[in-house]
Amino acid sequence: MTLDDCYLLGSIVKPHGLKGLMVAFLDVDELDTYRKMKSVFLELPTAPGKLTSFGVERVQPQTDDRALLKLQGIDTIEAAEPLRNANLYRALEELPALDEDQFYFHDVIGYVVVDEQLGELGIVEAFYELPQQDLMAMRYKGKEVLIPVVDELISHADEDEKKIYVNLPEGLLDVYLSPASRERDEPDEFVGPDDESPAQA
Repeated sequence: MTLDDCYLLGSIVKPHGLKGLMVAFLDVDELDTYRKMKSVFLELPTAPGKLTSFGVERVQPQTDDRALLKLQGIDTIEAAEPLRNANLYRALEELPALDEDQFYFHDVIGYVVVDEQLGELGIVEAFYELPQQDLMAMRYKGKEVLIPVVDELISHADEDEKKIYVNLPEGLLDVYLSPASRERDEPDEFVGPDDESPAQA
């Protein structure tokens, strides 16, 4: 199993107690759906890019994004301590099913972006998951255009057509095409409407 075959679930924050429990941050919408998780892959800070499989004995939610995690074979604080700050991954095939109007970012890379008024614009190249909001990067007339992933701008994705439908505000494309505007190399320079809900349409 490689990183390309997985999605980032979260990370281990720190050991908890003396018997191998750990506090884990899980970047998920519904933490309860992971209570019965049977296994997880760890990317240790000392071995970036390498995944190690662990069986999961228990996932006990504590808050909306934190849980106590018990892994098989990790039974002491001494065994848990080296796992501090390790990234947690799961196989892409184990992603929970989404509602019809939702999509995962990796699923729509390469889709054609179709605007309600302007028609086909370009191709989805990447997503930037930033603290303020998530941004979809589209290649348009040789320029990278960043579109906030919010309900008001992104309508839905059509898996059969490999298209994602948007309703861009007037002037957004001009910002990137204007000769006076410099090329935006850093995605967090874009300021758009605040919305933390990923991939809702």
